[in-house]
Amino acid sequence: MRIVSGIQPTGSLHLGNYLGAIRNWARMQDSMEQGSECLFFLADLHAISMPHDPAELRAATLEMTAALVACGIDPNRSILFNQAQVPAHAEMQWLLNGTARMGWLNRMTQFKDKSGKNREGASVALFTYPVLQAADVLLYQATHVPVGEDQKQHLELARDIAQKFNNDFCPDDAPVFTLPDPIIPPEAARIMSLRDGTMKMSKSDPSDMSRINLSDHPDEVMKKVKKAKTDPEPLPSEVEGLAGRAEALNLVAIYAALSDRTVADVLAEYGGQGFGVFKPALGELMVETLRPITERFNALLRDREALDAILARGAARARAIAEPTLAATYEALGLVRG
Repeated sequence: MRIVSGIQPTGSLHLGNYLGAIRNWARMQDSMEQGSECLFFLADLHAISMPHDPAELRAATLEMTAALVACGIDPNRSILFNQAQVPAHAEMQWLLNGTARMGWLNRMTQFKDKSGKNREGASVALFTYPVLQAADVLLYQATHVPVGEDQKQHLELARDIAQKFNNDFCPDDAPVFTLPDPIIPPEAARIMSLRDGTMKMSKSDPSDMSRINLSDHPDEVMKKVKKAKTDPEPLPSEVEGLAGRAEALNLVAIYAALSDRTVADVLAEYGGQGFGVFKPALGELMVETLRPITERFNALLRDREALDAILARGAARARAIAEPTLAATYEALGLVRG
């Protein structure tokens, strides 16, 4: 079993990133059987499909590396690297561009969402982004890829590209690519803004009070939780009582995710009590959960050499795994490679 997954280095990781994706990565790593592998990468090549600041991208890549390690990704047990140090990602994308079809890419909803009304002004990289995603997983013969709802379509495209390539260029008994299966992680908590329970927690929100950053000091965490938007009603004892109460549902869901309990369990304990009781309890749970992560994160950010070394070691391991597949792809296409 080989799991491959990537995350864009956007910097400023927050509680939503941790509970929504990174914690599941760490748990996958910890549950892997001997002989299986996890490859986790910083998708810095994907990041240049949108306007970006080069210095910010470089800094964000190191910051994301620190965050992943602080959240439990062990570079000795998983392979952690950034795409740019493994040129095979870009090579494989080009080789797969001959198999991918315009019609397939035109159906990708993320391009429509990200390009907005200015499709003609979007970069070619944004349009072909899903082919690079296919290269990211096919390059390593991934057997499984963790996917959320917004990525299912891209994994289906990767399987379509792999299947067509195998059919077009490979003997039936010697396909180049493994068709990866999706892993639907245990339902990840959907963490919403502390200022608006209908919007996802996001680093792009202009208000820092809307999110809990992994770098926040405990006093800052408590302040943000206590000032989080709520309503005047006490918490209900049943889940149904949260209908139409987006902010209340969000805070209860965060408590449930941090404590590995269900929303129903949390309401069974706090139902009938007001936010004057619940918010301090949530703040304390959040501080204690995040304290070791925040301390490790801040310490790693001060050690640039350690972060560079982690990425360099991971990239060397990734390049070694990728090379046989890349060579087989060139061979199947009839390309002479030095």
